[in-house]
Amino acid sequence: MSQDQAGQIAAAVAALRRGEVIGLPTETVYGLAADAANAEAVGRIFALKGRPADHPLIVHIGEAAGLSQWTRGHSPLAEKLAAAFWPGPLTMILPRSDAVPDAVTGGQDTVGLRCPAHPLALQLLRAFGGGLAAPSANRFGRISPTSAAHVREEFGAGVPLVLDGGDCEVGIESTIIDLSSEQPRILRPGRITQAQIEAVIGPVAQDANASSPRASGTLEAHYAPSTPMLLLPRAALENEAREQAAFGKRIAVLALGALPAEASGLALPNDADAYAHGLYAAMRRLDAGGQQLLLVERPPDGAQWLAVHDRLRRAAAGAGGEDDSP
Repeated sequence: MSQDQAGQIAAAVAALRRGEVIGLPTETVYGLAADAANAEAVGRIFALKGRPADHPLIVHIGEAAGLSQWTRGHSPLAEKLAAAFWPGPLTMILPRSDAVPDAVTGGQDTVGLRCPAHPLALQLLRAFGGGLAAPSANRFGRISPTSAAHVREEFGAGVPLVLDGGDCEVGIESTIIDLSSEQPRILRPGRITQAQIEAVIGPVAQDANASSPRASGTLEAHYAPSTPMLLLPRAALENEAREQAAFGKRIAVLALGALPAEASGLALPNDADAYAHGLYAAMRRLDAGGQQLLLVERPPDGAQWLAVHDRLRRAAAGAGGEDDSP
């Protein structure tokens, strides 16, 4: 660790121990982090984000050994998954211990835990010596940040300390798996796929059911730009772009592989992981461009694109709505 990084970590630890909220890089997206054992500090996250109090947060820990501090009982499945995928973009929902504040769990009897695979996040967690509640560092329901600059744009002086760990490697949020009931169930898709998980622990159900706990990032409208957005196959997108342009509407296109002729906007790679890496940065850039409509090309089907489809569907559902920040 460089002297500069050591100074950043020391300042961040001091801020967290004072009950402050900081910006934290992870391999997925940047988070707003606070001491997960301090209910007042956790409350500051909710206030900054404009997040409903019943919407749970994920607790980030520095190693799998920390599971016993935050959970109740013993879960062989959690231990197998932690050995296979931690540090990494997998969140496990488990029965919570008495040490977990209600503010973290939205009043539920479960808690979401993950160990991030970002060197700066791990250094901070191990120096701090506790868990950090850290949802994405954006106003509730809006586009997640994948750089320190995004966090500063979103909150300015409201979050004075943002650790800069560069651009996030994964670019979308972690896979969430519920292990709190008899049937393991994926509540949010991410980089780690159902097939990868099943190779470790056996059959896993996909999507929440009526008895599933509430989980981060699973509302129907989420990850959304303030500009109205349509998600369309390529041919329909090209037709829509021509029609809207004929009416004089300002349009930006987010395309797959290459932009259509005469369209303005951005194109992302025709590879699921590379597309996910660039998605939120591209959406933020287009959303800030003063357009009246965003047209997003629908990616191909297939298991590797499942997490991208999930984020785009929720973004389209929430796009153009009122900003629900305070």
